[in-house]
Formats: sequence, C-alpha cells, structure tokens
Amino acid sequence: MIRSGVALAVCVIAPIALAQTTAQTAPQTDTSYIDSNGTAHITRVIPVPNTISPEAQAVLARPASDAAHPESLADRRAHTDAWQARAGAASKAVYPVSIANDRIAGVPVLIVTPLTVGPGKSDRVLICVHGGGFNSDSGSLTESIPIANLTQTKVVSVLYRLAPEHPFPADVEDTVAVYKELLKTYKPQNIALYGTSAGAILTAETTVKLRQLGTPLPGALGVFSGLGDFSRLGDSWAMYALNGLSGHLDPPNPGTHDTEYVGSADLKDPVLSPYYADVKGFAPTLFITSGRDALLSGTTILHRHFLAAGVDAQLVVFEALPHAFWNDVNLPESREAYGIMANFFDTHLGK
Repeated sequence: MIRSGVALAVCVIAPIALAQTTAQTAPQTDTSYIDSNGTAHITRVIPVPNTISPEAQAVLARPASDAAHPESLADRRAHTDAWQARAGAASKAVYPVSIANDRIAGVPVLIVTPLTVGPGKSDRVLICVHGGGFNSDSGSLTESIPIANLTQTKVVSVLYRLAPEHPFPADVEDTVAVYKELLKTYKPQNIALYGTSAGAILTAETTVKLRQLGTPLPGALGVFSGLGDFSRLGDSWAMYALNGLSGHLDPPNPGTHDTEYVGSADLKDPVLSPYYADVKGFAPTLFITSGRDALLSGTTILHRHFLAAGVDAQLVVFEALPHAFWNDVNLPESREAYGIMANFFDTHLGK
C-alpha cells in the first residue's frame, strides 16, 4: 500500500527533511529526546547489516533523496503499470508460466498457469489480490507468477476495482464475486486466498466478508505485509518509508486516514479492519513481513489477533528488508520468501 493517506501512528523520527539531506547535513551521531507527550524525536546511524545477502545489502545501500516528490494519481498509475510490466517480465523469465486475460463473475482477472500442472493439483486454485495502495496495481504479475510456478498450480489474479473511483468495499465485492464463482468448480479447502500490502489487507477483509455471508471459507490464507486495523497503524508506520530507512517520510498525523479508500466507512468496521472481527475458525494463515517494513506493526498485530482466536497462524519476519521486498525477483531473500509461500500452500491446501 502507499504511504499517503492511511491512518498514521504516533512516533516521530527527527530531523524532518524539508529539503534533500546531504552528506554535509546528515546526522553523524545517535540522538534521542522524548517530549512531554511521549513522542520520540530521534536520529540513528545504522550501517548496512551483514546479516542479509550481498544483493540485499546493495539494495539497502542505494542512495535515495529524502526530499518530497509529490505525484499525481495518473502519474503514479502510469509509473506503477510500467514497473509492473518490467518486473513481471523479469519474474516470468525466472519462473516460466503462461498468462491470459479473462473475466470471472464479470471481474477482470489474469489466469496465471504453470507450464506443468503438478500431479493432483488440477483440482485446486490460488487467488491472488495484488498490492498497490488500493489505487494502482503493483503486483498482479509479480505476486502471482512465482507462486504459480513453484506450486505448479493455477493462480487467478484479481484485477479488482480501484480507489478513489471505487472506494471500499468495491474491492471486497469483486474478490468475493470471483471466489464464489470459483466455488462452483473447486472445493473451498482447495482454494487459497493471498496478497501483498493492500492485497494482504484485502485477503483478511474478504475472508471476514465471506464469513458474514455464510460462504465456506478458503483452505489457506496468505497475509504478506498487511494490517488489520485502519484506526491505528502502529510504530513501524512512523519509522519506515516505502523503501525502509531511505527516501521521504512525513511525520505521523493521527487525524489523517486513507479517506480515498475508506470513504465513509467506520474505521472499526470488522470487514474494513479485521482486527475487530471474529476470526476463530479461519484457515491456516501465513504472515510475512520484514524488519524495515512500514507495515511490520500492522502485520504482527493482526497475526497476534489470529493467534488469540486459535488460528494456525505462522509469522515469518525477514531481517532488515523493506516493504514487500519479494517483488524484486533478483534477491535471494525473495526466492526464499516465494519458497516459504509455496510450501505453505502445498502443505495446507486440500486438508
């Protein structure tokens, strides 16, 4: 999901960049001041860790301006679409699949099929709901191609309606429609639902809605860097930008929420914010996040909510890497993450 617009947390990282920080103006020492409200004003000098792959170290070491660069929605979508096409092609080169456009229940989808469907796997399907801040598509290809290849299972990537033209719950309605149509062909225990970032949030939202409708629930869930509570986002949202410790980051504003997506919905609506839903009896769920993920807090808080309800909920936290790092197919850690995801679905579908 994107940084702008979503409900913000309470911790501040200082100094606040009004213009690009340079080598001459960058802090060289650690500082920490806690004001009378408990807000932390801090600086930290953090070397590139040697606990991650050389490829990941190189990614973290890339210089990036911390100056603000406002972007229109049209530009954001154009840039995201162009990047997704390039990244999707790179992913397909490593994980060969076939891709076709289709519609299911009137909703546009991509059908991502492995070149070889594994033995006994033709009776199961994975549903991917992409990331992109609910207003663009940053994962319909990159989040589905490796999983289809590694699980040797067809993936249906849902191209749900986007905000602000179609705010919540339009995306939930589209995903529910696709799921219910696939139920006509597949048993629920043979269907997995998963997503990254906005798609991770949508995965939990859709599952809560399915329960409200009395629809049989999926056999496995994947919540990969998401959150379950739009009324509060936690510590990591104030500490990390999209690329972790690099790039622009605004101080948190507790009065600001993702109004373009949320619309007039109650922030504690159990579908919008599954933290407030009864999730007892949900399928085994895999949560994945990373140490410099803006949604680290959101992911771990929702994971604990699932655990408290007795759900078989696994949590994997990768060292040091930023939000949704697995979209970079070239990282060894991405290949490890894909393997964990694929093995989880292989283990739990059909149970």
